[in-house]
Amino acid sequence: MSTKENIQEEEITNLENESQVEENQEVVEKLPTAEELIQQEKDKFLRLFAEFENYKKRTTKERIDLFKTAGQDLMTSLLPIMDDFDRGLSEIKKAKDKELLKGMTLINDKLKKTLEQKGLVIMKVKSGDLFDADIHEAITQIPAPSKELKGKIIDVIESGYLLGDKIIRYPKVVIGQ
Repeated sequence: MSTKENIQEEEITNLENESQVEENQEVVEKLPTAEELIQQEKDKFLRLFAEFENYKKRTTKERIDLFKTAGQDLMTSLLPIMDDFDRGLSEIKKAKDKELLKGMTLINDKLKKTLEQKGLVIMKVKSGDLFDADIHEAITQIPAPSKELKGKIIDVIESGYLLGDKIIRYPKVVIGQ
């Protein structure tokens, strides 16, 4: 081999070596460092942990809401019975049978106390209160007996009830016009 050929081969080898070195440097530059990998895994962990905490909070809130209103269907079906009971008591008062009235009053009180223990609350509405369409249901309007009663409640036809913080039956009222 001639020196010219040797020189050419050396140059080719040098070029190949240089390109391999450049490729190796690119590969080294592309690979993340251990600290970067640790940071990425830490970020993933923190995001997953935050998602799990949000899930726990959401399910706990849903469970509490479910327990608060679990008996809503039963309570709603018992409300007409309580109304009938109240009407019956008012008729017994007219009959003036004290022993019957006393027994029925005890049963009525016991029923109401039991339902109150389960979260049922009677909405306090009386004649003269200001009418609020958000919490009252107007059955009818009549001419107001006095100017002070215009736009106010004249009579309460049916009581309203709350179960927890939720209205399960709006009070039915007559308002002055």
